[in-house]
Order: sequence, then structure tokens, then C-alpha cells
Amino acid sequence: MQSLAGKVALVAGATRAAGRGIAVELGAAGATVYVTGRSTRAQRSEMDRPETIEETAELVDKAGGHGIAVPVDHLDPAQVQSLVARIEEEQGALHVLVNDIWGQHGEPEWDKTVWESDLDGGLRLLQLGVNTHAITAHYALPLLIKSPGGLVVEMTDGTNEYNADNYRVSFFYDVAKGVVGRIAFALAHELDKYEATSVLLSPGWLRSEAMLEGFGVREDNWRDATAQVPHFAISESPSYVGRAVAALAADPDVRRWNGKSTSSGELAQLYGFTDLDGSRPDAWRYIVEVESAGKPADTTGYR
Repeated sequence: MQSLAGKVALVAGATRAAGRGIAVELGAAGATVYVTGRSTRAQRSEMDRPETIEETAELVDKAGGHGIAVPVDHLDPAQVQSLVARIEEEQGALHVLVNDIWGQHGEPEWDKTVWESDLDGGLRLLQLGVNTHAITAHYALPLLIKSPGGLVVEMTDGTNEYNADNYRVSFFYDVAKGVVGRIAFALAHELDKYEATSVLLSPGWLRSEAMLEGFGVREDNWRDATAQVPHFAISESPSYVGRAVAALAADPDVRRWNGKSTSSGELAQLYGFTDLDGSRPDAWRYIVEVESAGKPADTTGYR
């Protein structure tokens, strides 16, 4: 059953990883999904990876939805404004906004203080991870609130509970992820009177294209990577968090999530969906209770 038939979604930052997984699963539920990013078949972003928004749109179509690829640099207000105007002209409504924009080139400078970090690189990280979310919300929300029951999903790394107690090993990364949590919180207050919902959502240890590549494995043999890093056993595919967003979007009582922070693992237990292998990994509980506790890798009771 396509529970989101007739619904229109914008997944901002849908080129790869969680954004792609979310777009595809919204499509599988029947939604029309606008997928945006800077990497196209004609030109790559600064990340210089092969995934493109056109591929994501085709995967949305294949899943049963309607994917529409639109090249957008979400740091450029004019491009975002034009995108939203196009959605309104073509669809007349926007029901789901997923802010999954990141786009950083390379890894953050882990284990470096703010004064040891490259300032230009750190400020670029904040622009890509924070400013883009604010710009997109500014232009997209006036259209979203025109329809009752709108949903905004702010994507981050780590639940509010986890991030409140754990330094994320990089000043700029820690700040960026923390600010996105506050964006979701602030939007919940601003959207409340419009009967719309803002949720902060985190995947667990995500088997993104870059992560699989780094381990030298594919999705079909990802468990081989546990020989290198045993705790990778708790990892999850991008489809898992995609199914989490689809479940939220289809929930007639989604308003109960307004202003809350959650994870793919928590939502799987509540909504009953699984990852591609039929399991329900609960990464953030595992990270606290097993990995951070110094215990051997054992996902029994966690997936």
C-alpha cells in the first residue's frame, strides 16, 4: 500500500547516503519526491564523488514514486527560492521537508581543538551544515504550512540525549550537529500553531557509499568489515532511516513527535519496520551500552 500517494516531499541533500535512502523510501510509499544536491551527471560538487541526484531520482521512480532531480546549492538563497517556487507551480503543495544537507569535502579534523583546526575549513563546515538548513527552511516552510499536517525532518548525527553528554571529537563538527538540534527545536515552536511537526532524526552507524568504500566492502558483503572494526556489526543501511522518515510521514498522529529527538532504531521499534536484512539495529543504545562501555562487539538484543 502506498501510504504517501498524493504527497509531495523535498529531500534537500538527496545525492547519496541518508538523503538518497530517505528519498527512495518516500518514493516506495508513493510520494512525489524532489531530490536536490550539487552533484549531477554534468558536474560534481566539491565532495568529488560519483553519486548524482539524477541517479537518486531514477531510484525513486524504480521504487514506485516519482523522483524529480533539481540541481541546487542550498547556500544560494536565490536557487532555493527558485526551487520552492517550482514545487509550488508544479505541485501546488509541499507536505514533507527533509533537511539532510551536509556536503563537506573529506572528514572533519578529528581530535583537534578549535585553535588547532583549519579555520577556513571549519567555517565552511558550519556554512554547509547549518546555513543551508536555515536558508532552506526560510523559503520552504511558507509553502509547507499551507497544507495541514506538514512534516519537517531535520537530519543530524546523534540524538539530543547522546550529543548533550558526548563531545563529538571535533569543535566544528560538534557545533554543527548541535545547532541542527536547536533548529529542529526552534522550528517545532514556530510550526506548532500551524499544526505542522518538526522532528530531529539521527541514523545510526550509516553504511553510506563512502563508508562502504572506505572499508572496501559492498552492501551485500558489509559484514566482512567487522573483521577490521567489530562494532561495525551494529551498522545500518540508508534504507533504514529512509523507512523511519516514511513511517513518520504516514503517521496520522505524527504531531506527538513535534520538538522531539529520535533515531532510526527507536522508530523501528515503534513503527515495526526493519532494515534490508530484516533486523532492527538500535545503534545509539548499543554505542552507549556496549561500545563506549568497552565491551566486546555483540549485537545480541540490539538488532
